[in-house]
Amino acid sequence: MFLALTGIRKTFGAEAVVKDFNLKVERGELVTFLGPSGCGKTTTLRMIAGFETPTEGSIRIDGRDVTHLSARRRAIGMVFQAYALFPNMTVERNIAFGLKVAGKPAAEINARVDEMLTLIKLPDLAGRFPHQLSGGQQQRVSLARALAPSPQILLLDEPLSALDARIRAGLREDIRALQQKLGITTIFVTHDQEEALSISDRIVVMNEGAIEQIGSPGDIYNRPRTRFVASFVGTLNTLQGVVVDPAEGTIRVGQTILRAQGVIEGTKTGETRALALRPEALRLGPPAEGDNALTGVIEDATFLGAIRRLRVRIDGGAILVDAFNSNGASFPEPGDEVKVSFSPNDLIVLDP
Repeated sequence: MFLALTGIRKTFGAEAVVKDFNLKVERGELVTFLGPSGCGKTTTLRMIAGFETPTEGSIRIDGRDVTHLSARRRAIGMVFQAYALFPNMTVERNIAFGLKVAGKPAAEINARVDEMLTLIKLPDLAGRFPHQLSGGQQQRVSLARALAPSPQILLLDEPLSALDARIRAGLREDIRALQQKLGITTIFVTHDQEEALSISDRIVVMNEGAIEQIGSPGDIYNRPRTRFVASFVGTLNTLQGVVVDPAEGTIRVGQTILRAQGVIEGTKTGETRALALRPEALRLGPPAEGDNALTGVIEDATFLGAIRRLRVRIDGGAILVDAFNSNGASFPEPGDEVKVSFSPNDLIVLDP
């Protein structure tokens, strides 16, 4: 295990901003901390960096306890949201800064700077100053400066949030490609679910200082364990159901009996549980053998380009259904009665 955070707790005064945080990260893994503002993700990142000291718990990097070591003794590379480049230094000198502080020979510094400029695809901009660069270019330089001293771990604190959507999408792909090429262990902090899903090996979803769920992007999206994770990551339908038979995986919504995949753990007959369904998992039309079905009435439809999002009123609430907008496709109109079907695999029973 390359990075291990054990029993981490951080308090400011009487307020605990990080609570019982436990995480193990493999060498070369990219792990994203995902959550809303104020959930503790940046504070946790700063504790890994050495800018904050945990109130309780320990941090180990490659087997070495670094809990009380200063930031400069941890071999950490850090990229911030606001670029934080030195305005009076050229691109070349910004990238070389950490190497010069470490006392590396001039020839080694020059070779490493050239390597970094090629890596971030800015070999012709070495002599420019930060104010002569776009936001995306500045963040590339910031990334190169963090990587130049060959840190053990790369930490990125909302590095794309100051950029527009098109540049952000391109740069996150470049960051992921670079991270995989170098094989560097990376922690990426964001509140953007799309960013987290697209870039991560694993995602740590945080809420109010605590971990809600850790898993692969597929696990977090398709099998959320809590209502918070389900609602924070992606568009979601939530319903209330009454457990009919936990062993059989049956649950009643309104007057309709639905079947989940496998046993409903930690519950008993008659208990109310929250259910989740992704809009894209739902189909209009009668169910295939073994599938679930709900009957409802179309309330309205929203055109979203590739999909048409239909709101269907059912017994027990309303659900959104995403229908693929293929050329010439016809859709039911408001007021039409429809059947909505879905697989037991797609019915998510959330933890109480």
